[in-house]
Parts: sequence; structure tokens; C-alpha cells
Amino acid sequence: QVQLVQSGGGLVQTGGSLRLSCVASGLTKSRYAMGWFRQTPGKEREFVSAITWNGDYTAYTDSVKGRFTISRDNAKKTVYLQMNSLKPEDTAIYYCAGRDGPFYSRAASDYTYWGQGTQVTVSS
Repeated sequence: QVQLVQSGGGLVQTGGSLRLSCVASGLTKSRYAMGWFRQTPGKEREFVSAITWNGDYTAYTDSVKGRFTISRDNAKKTVYLQMNSLKPEDTAIYYCAGRDGPFYSRAASDYTYWGQGTQVTVSS
């Protein structure tokens, strides 16, 4: 059974930083892409960032480019989202997601595995 367990998140002031982590277990395939999404009440889950299985390629939504960095450590089966220069509009529940295969997608529907979600709140 595949599990994605998230940690990190919390409350931070505008301009602060947080790091989210997502540890995968139970994955049977060696190549899997990972992504981060976020959701606010009443809105659909929004793509934030993604990374290929080997970390060679990454993608970001425009609003976080230059502020967020996605990375992964396959030996630890962990993907990270470093969030700097946080803004109140970054406030959301953040989810990590995994999909079988080497390449990422920006569509939430393309991901099979999901973490439990973690709240990120940025105060103004």
C-alpha cells in the first residue's frame, strides 16, 4: 500500500520561510514523479510544483517561481518544497502527490497517490 506522509507547514509571517517534506512508502516502481498542490476553501486543487523521477526537471506555477524550490532525495524517498518569501496568498492546505512513471504532470487528476495535506498559513 502506497503512503505519502507529509510534515512541515504551520504559521509564518509574510516574508518568512517554511519547508514541506513528503516521505513515500510502499511504492513498487522505481520511477515516479512527484508534485505539490494546494487548495483553499471553495476552490479546486491548484498545481504548485512538480519534479521528474530523477530530479532533472522541475516545474512551477507562475506565482511561486523564484520563491519556491522543489527537490527530492530518492535514497530517502522524500520530496521537499522549500518556500521562501511567503505571501498571505500562499495560505492553503498543501498536498504532495505521486504518479507512476518518470514525468510529471500539472493536472491533479494525473496523480494516483496523495499525502494527507498540511496547513500553511501566512499572516500579513
